[in-house]
Amino acid sequence: MPNNRKVGRFLALDYGRRRIGLAVSDALGLTAQPLETLTWKTLPELLKSLADLVDSYQITEVVLGLPLALKGNQSRMSREVERFAQKLQAALNRPVILWDERLTSIQAKRSLRELRVKTGHYKERIDQLAAVYLLQSYLDCHSGRTNQEMEQT
Repeated sequence: MPNNRKVGRFLALDYGRRRIGLAVSDALGLTAQPLETLTWKTLPELLKSLADLVDSYQITEVVLGLPLALKGNQSRMSREVERFAQKLQAALNRPVILWDERLTSIQAKRSLRELRVKTGHYKERIDQLAAVYLLQSYLDCHSGRTNQEMEQT
């Protein structure tokens, strides 16, 4: 199956009202690595920081976690994220893809607990790891490789 995705790096954002977890893909768009967690107070400050990251890493697309309710329906937070996505796309002049982030924070907490990292004092690590899981799920889904091909590598 051909890979019809754009070439370039992807930036994932795990949006929060105070902190945003970040992850970036490798140049081939195969793997996700964590970046620092941004703590923010004002939208202009946040958009400037993200624009700097986009330029620094030569990002072609931004993947923004969409916090749907467990049943898949909209929530107040998902509507807030959709409004943020519009502002982000305008500010960055890059495509912003909304991607279902259900359970990424829970998965991140579980992984950190398995590594015996206390999650109460490390919320930034949870946000980073949630962004990594978000981006990796996006990359895996759009890689053009089948599950069987992925298992053989």
